[in-house]
Amino acid sequence: MNDADAIGWIVTPGLVPYEPAVKAMEARAAAIAAGEAGELVWLLEHPPLYTAGVSAKPGDLLVPDRFPVFQTGRGGQFTYHGPGQRVAYVMIDLRKRGRDVTKFVADLERWLIGALARFNVTGEVREGRVGVWVERKGPGWSREDKIAAIGVRLRKWVSFHGIAFNVEPDLEHFSGITPCGISAPQFGVTSLVDLGLPVTMGDADAALRASFEDVFGPVRDAPFPEFAQQLERMT
Repeated sequence: MNDADAIGWIVTPGLVPYEPAVKAMEARAAAIAAGEAGELVWLLEHPPLYTAGVSAKPGDLLVPDRFPVFQTGRGGQFTYHGPGQRVAYVMIDLRKRGRDVTKFVADLERWLIGALARFNVTGEVREGRVGVWVERKGPGWSREDKIAAIGVRLRKWVSFHGIAFNVEPDLEHFSGITPCGISAPQFGVTSLVDLGLPVTMGDADAALRASFEDVFGPVRDAPFPEFAQQLERMT
């Protein structure tokens, strides 16, 4: 594979507003489907907000006025985005990858598990509970906490939306929703820093990039100006 065939990789510093980001992502996915642009993974952070996937139940929004709430076409239920959480919008052409949605979601899980392994964290998946989980134990107790969420959508076999990886978000912000509709007390939310690891966002990005290449193949730094201009027009 030459460099032109490698998947583009962009990291945007600062906090990116949700609505223009989604518009830019959808425009890029449409361009990929039309053969006018290459595949892309876009890493960013959002200001504090909640999003509702297509399966979201109104009762799972526990504090409606806390943060802005956005309806979104991705799969899944309610989730939180905010500073300290690495969001990756994954725009991949599944026409090149066997048109296998089940395998694609499994590959996203493998990507996240591989990134966690670089910090000696064991990430696991559970049937019926989307995302990546970490088992935690202490004297007389055990629980499983979600450390990464997955929510994707396909249009013309091109994916968009993607993953949310908890590096150092304010975990109390998750209390305004029932995350992904899971309310049982033995399930919670965690992050790399909550697990006691002094991980920076740069550390997490490096781990995500290395693991992504293991699963999906080479990436290349993509030119950022076209996305910057697109965001400026939409903000």
